[in-house]
Amino acid sequence: MSTETIQDAVKEKYGQAARRVAAGETGSCCGTSACGAEADPISRRLYSDSEKSGLPEAAVKASLGCGNPTALAGLKPGETVLDLGSGGGMDVLLSARRVGPAGKAYGLDMTDDMLALARENQKKAGIANAEFLKGQIENIPLPANSVDVIISNCVINLSADKDRVLREAFRVLKPGGRLAVSDVVVRGEVPEEIRRSLLLWVGCVAGALQEEDYRSKLAKTGFQSIEIESTRVYNMEDARSFLRTEGLDVDAIASQVEGKFISAFVRATKPAASTCCGPTCCAPAGVAS
Repeated sequence: MSTETIQDAVKEKYGQAARRVAAGETGSCCGTSACGAEADPISRRLYSDSEKSGLPEAAVKASLGCGNPTALAGLKPGETVLDLGSGGGMDVLLSARRVGPAGKAYGLDMTDDMLALARENQKKAGIANAEFLKGQIENIPLPANSVDVIISNCVINLSADKDRVLREAFRVLKPGGRLAVSDVVVRGEVPEEIRRSLLLWVGCVAGALQEEDYRSKLAKTGFQSIEIESTRVYNMEDARSFLRTEGLDVDAIASQVEGKFISAFVRATKPAASTCCGPTCCAPAGVAS
């Protein structure tokens, strides 16, 4: 599929999810009542009660990620944070709390319905140090060297141009800034038909990278101190009903896929100023910005 086709599909599915939440239903990128932040085995139980406390119910229902990057990013008071693919705004609002009044949390999303929902959630939560921007994660509408931390909750896997996403992330991070994202990652070889079906289940419209490819792309972009930590291994039993509708026999394929589809926390750091080119530093030598 072309980049435009994938973007349109993602926009439509997440727009539908936002409209369901706005109507008082449970959000889901898959479009079924069995999915969503509380029912879906991918999205449920990612946030503690204390984290959800004080946030609008719609923000919690619209959280469709596969991790909790705000809990692992080590956010500090006064930092500027950017959430790529911010959806209903839950991670942005949590980040704004963590960085405090002296800090700032931006959310970036391309879906009008999600942006409207996020802004309403911000208003209800009474959080002033957050801002939601419209745009694509492949073309971040912020200046170079302006952000301390970039987070994302299982959105980079949805992009058809992950190299560009990582270059843009590198560009807007300050020297010494860090990438701290949750994402779907594949470990090892999996037959293409099975891979495609399982990624549809995990991410609705997904194109997860293999772990070594992820590391390679990060390094090529210029990132250092790259770590990929498994936070959850997907259980084939969770996917059994979906895979049956795809015409796949779970028992027959289990040995080929067990333990290979994971949620991971991906950490990487932009080199400090001493190894960059100064105020205009946005990419390592030989890498186009």
